Amino acid sequence: MIPIFVDGPAVEPITLPEMKAYLRIDHEAEDDLIAGLIKAARLVVETASRRALIEQRWRVVMDRWPDGGKVRLPVAPLLAVDGIKVLDADGTATDVPAASIDADAVSDPPGIAVDDAPQPGKARHGIEIELRAGFGSTPDAVPSTLRLAIKILVAHWFENRGDVAGEQILPPQAMALVAPFQRARL
Repeated sequence: MIPIFVDGPAVEPITLPEMKAYLRIDHEAEDDLIAGLIKAARLVVETASRRALIEQRWRVVMDRWPDGGKVRLPVAPLLAVDGIKVLDADGTATDVPAASIDADAVSDPPGIAVDDAPQPGKARHGIEIELRAGFGSTPDAVPSTLRLAIKILVAHWFENRGDVAGEQILPPQAMALVAPFQRARL
């Protein structure tokens, strides 16, 4: 099973004005740097927690349906399954009817079950699952502790611009905020 990032997020969990207020900065000279640090911090928090924070589109590619028919998705939290395609030997895609897809967004990891799904004709990558993952499409949907972890990380990087070598990627204060959200590896 291969998760492939497709698109998103449209916004970051922390806005530039919000981060500048946290840093107590009132000029625009470092706006590009701060915006870049916000994005980098989101990516680090997503990696540490193994969760998408803001709505993102993903494609999961598989060779075959698993025994029992339930697919455990490697991307969480699940917002929606937008579609599933099964490819025949020639690479022609057949859409699985939406009524045949049962998404379980509550479980961790999230999963889907597909009724009467055709087997792919391709030996490799014969199933494509299009989905959206994240806590929601707005910064307010992201848990406040994860938003605070991003602020702490950005502030840490802003204040220590390459000055510290061999340090943990997440300061202990930020890691403590991310820890309750960490997903176990599959």
